[in-house]
This record gives sequence, structure tokens and C-alpha cells, in this order.
Amino acid sequence: MKKLSGVTVAMVTPIDEQDKPDICGLKELTDFLIESGVDCLYPCGTTGEMLKLSTEERMEVAEAVVQAAGNRVPVFVHCGALREDDTIRLLEHARSVGADGAGVVTPIFFGTDERAMVAYYERLAKHMEGFPIYLYSIPQCAANSISTASAKAIAANCPNIIGIKYSYPDVNQTAEYLSVNEGNFSVLHGCDKAMVGFMALGCDGTVSGVAGVFPEPFVKACRAFKSGDMENAVKWQRVCAKFCNTLHNGGDLSYFKEALKLRGIRAGFVRKPQLDLQEKDIDNLKEELESLCKEYGISLIL
Repeated sequence: MKKLSGVTVAMVTPIDEQDKPDICGLKELTDFLIESGVDCLYPCGTTGEMLKLSTEERMEVAEAVVQAAGNRVPVFVHCGALREDDTIRLLEHARSVGADGAGVVTPIFFGTDERAMVAYYERLAKHMEGFPIYLYSIPQCAANSISTASAKAIAANCPNIIGIKYSYPDVNQTAEYLSVNEGNFSVLHGCDKAMVGFMALGCDGTVSGVAGVFPEPFVKACRAFKSGDMENAVKWQRVCAKFCNTLHNGGDLSYFKEALKLRGIRAGFVRKPQLDLQEKDIDNLKEELESLCKEYGISLIL
């Protein structure tokens, strides 16, 4: 089974002036990311404003990215939803359009105990037998986390659940996930500022939102790490952190979309109730990015 590795990009979803997913913008973004050297694509996740899209819109976005990628890199579609029936529909659709696999966030908002957590993923895995699935734990947003015991039980009973995307900066918990299935469990971390550190710990890579806007420093850091050039890996990781700070670490997705527009990518708008940046904030962002890009030899305008 294919798995996520290296620089996996959590993609934004371009939204047009009619408040619809911009499919042409998605194709632009997909081509840009692949040509920049990223290893995998991950649409429809948190960075893709998943819970603000309808199930039908998520299917439209997933299909557009898979088609635009054209087997150049693996595409894993995030399919987790509040309703289990919708999660299953999204999983079935991802497989039908040719996605290489999927991610599924923990149950959202309502508290979930370990028995319910394990049973949930077991049902999904059985329904999607043979289709690679990643657990997705982002407890700061979802209100539920996956314990090591639950991850081990799920991995033992579900051969097509091949790993986890973990987006909380807990080194100890990450190390425990790396012990699941005697180390044969793929772990990717979502902490953009510490990609190299988590790869040194044993993670297969990152799932990064910031890399969906400025993939260049992440690709350089990852390639340097894989080649054993730790000096350059650390150097570029520090550059990654500077871009993370400038883009507010994805906490406000309007920064991602405005930065992409500054680069010449049609990223559109954020879905309400979130709001787009004000003009003064866009001017400040442009000034900061121009300075960073000049310092590190990265082209702002593509």
C-alpha cells in the first residue's frame, strides 16, 4: 500500500466570488505544488476548510485534485466528517475517483471514549478493505485524541489503517505512536516548525499547511535531511519557521490564501464566518514576505 512521506501538503480550497470551490484555482495550485517538488497532496483537511464545505463540494474538490495530479504524486483525501455516513460516502468517493488513500479525523466535538474510538475506525476500515487510511488526531480542534492503546488496537485489527497524522506538538505522544505495530506504523507530524526534529525521531515526514503556500524551504529541508546533510536541514528548517510565523501558522487561513494570491495563485477567499484580511494586513504581509523571499532566494511572484 502507498503511504504518505516527506513533504505532504495540506492544501487550501480556493473559493471563488460566488462562494463555490474554484476548480481552475485548484488545478493551478496542484500544478504549482507538484512542480515545487512536494511528495504528496492532502486535500479537504483542516487547511482545506473541510467542515465549511458540503459533502458534495468535498467530493468535487477531491476529484479535481486527483485528476490534476495525474499520478505524478500520491493524493490522500481527508474524509472525516461529523456524521459517520458522510465519512463513508467520502471514503467511497475518494477510492472511486482514484485517490491513493485517505485520512480520517477522530470523531468531532462530542466526547468519545476509547471503546467508541476503536469501534469507529474498525467499521470504516472493514468497509474500505484494501484502501489505505490514516488516522488523524488534532485534539486541539476535534476535542478528541487517539491514545496509544487505541492506535495499537486499531492497527492490530485493521491492516489497511497504515498510520497516523498527528497535529499536536507532543513529542512523547509522537514517540509512542512510533512504537505502534512494532514500528511498522507510518507517523507524520503536523508541526511545521519542527519537521526535521520529528523526522529525526522517526516520523516519515510532515503534513504541512505552510508548505502549501511556500513549499520551497520545506522541500529543501526534507531533501537535506534525507541526504544526511543535517547542517542544511537545520538551516532550512529555521527558514520554514520564519515563514510559519509570517503566515500565522495556519491559525488564520486568510493569511494562506492572501499569500498564495501574492504569489500569483488563484486562491480566492475564506468561507464565512471567517473573514478575509483587511487591506492594511495584506500590505504588511506583502512587505514581510518580500523581505523573507529576498533574504533566502525564493521567488515571491511565480
